[in-house]
Amino acid sequence: MDLFDSLKENNKQTPLAEILRPKTLEEYLGQYDITGNNSSLMSLLKTGRLFSIILWGPPGCGKTTLARIIASHTNSCFIELSAVSSGIKDIKEAIDTAKEKLIYGQKTILFIDEIHRYNKTQQDALLPYLENGTVFMIGSTTENPSFQVNSALLSRAQVLRLLPLDDESMKKVIERGFNYLSKEYNEVETEKNVTEYIINYARGDARSALNLVENVYFSSLLKDGKRIITVKGLENLAQTASIRYSRQEHYDMASAFQKSMRGSDPDAAIYWLAKMLTAGEDPRFIARRMIVCAAEDVSNADTNALTVAINAFRASELLGMPEARIPLAQAVEYIARAPKSNKACVAIDRAMSDIYNGLNFQPPMHLRDSHYKDAKKYGFGTGYVYTHDNPDYKQQFMPDELKDKKYFD
Repeated sequence: MDLFDSLKENNKQTPLAEILRPKTLEEYLGQYDITGNNSSLMSLLKTGRLFSIILWGPPGCGKTTLARIIASHTNSCFIELSAVSSGIKDIKEAIDTAKEKLIYGQKTILFIDEIHRYNKTQQDALLPYLENGTVFMIGSTTENPSFQVNSALLSRAQVLRLLPLDDESMKKVIERGFNYLSKEYNEVETEKNVTEYIINYARGDARSALNLVENVYFSSLLKDGKRIITVKGLENLAQTASIRYSRQEHYDMASAFQKSMRGSDPDAAIYWLAKMLTAGEDPRFIARRMIVCAAEDVSNADTNALTVAINAFRASELLGMPEARIPLAQAVEYIARAPKSNKACVAIDRAMSDIYNGLNFQPPMHLRDSHYKDAKKYGFGTGYVYTHDNPDYKQQFMPDELKDKKYFD
């Protein structure tokens, strides 16, 4: 490090979350299924063997920290790239460094943050070097790798899913933050419910929690040499909790929403509706899910449900947010409380399955179209009885091969 680099480091304001980033497994909080003594990951690391990993989890759950700890634990060279700002040139430079390290017997971990942002060409550039063991990759992503990472890269890496930190771990993170600030600056005195407020605000995101701890500390009242931390001070800073909404969560929320209506739970359905709306989901997408539910799950048990759902879609198009929330909520309650029947959905799926599986037959001759010249010559329409003229006459409408088949129970 030269003089200018040293000055930059001295003048830089390092965030509290970076200062307190765990350096060892003993300091690492949460993800106990992955980092526990008996876990598969820890068992492999104890042998000194490396393998490529994709860490999938929400922001602030410890993906980058875990990658650095693994590198330290295995005495590996650690090269960190961001998929937002790097490309194939940076990957090749990292590979060249890894080759040099191998000469001296050291393995290299190439950490790629937000790996889902790499395009197919950039992801493919990694493949031969993972295949031959030149480098081991640890990728981190907030998005479901099944949607965003190439199947070729997925086949060469183990996906580990990390969860938001539990409340007990979050409490320890917050305590670490206040303890550090107390030792470095002024002592802290916290009002009741401060920790609970930060836990609820951050919802498992340690970085978000520590950012709020740092900001509220330096903006709080200094009295008798102590920083007084209050819930009101937190409210003034935080105002509204951030709402995570990844592509995976988009599908997960929609699934929970539809299943809650199907299960006749209006309270759960309205909660998932609220979560999607506050996260900025397109109300028209939500209304389309309601139309599906009204047709699939309510169906002819209450034919008004489909009309209500379609009108909610039209209303959401006309109004937009925030007013669209009202007709959507109205329709959600109606559909959730309506009697349920999936007979029509089951019937069409059974019939389509039969056709896909080879039961693909032509209509009986008497049902075929006879409204054109020469149709009678081929026997089309012969023997058909107009139902309105003879409503009691029993005739066959199914193909001959399926004449006794029933799709509606």
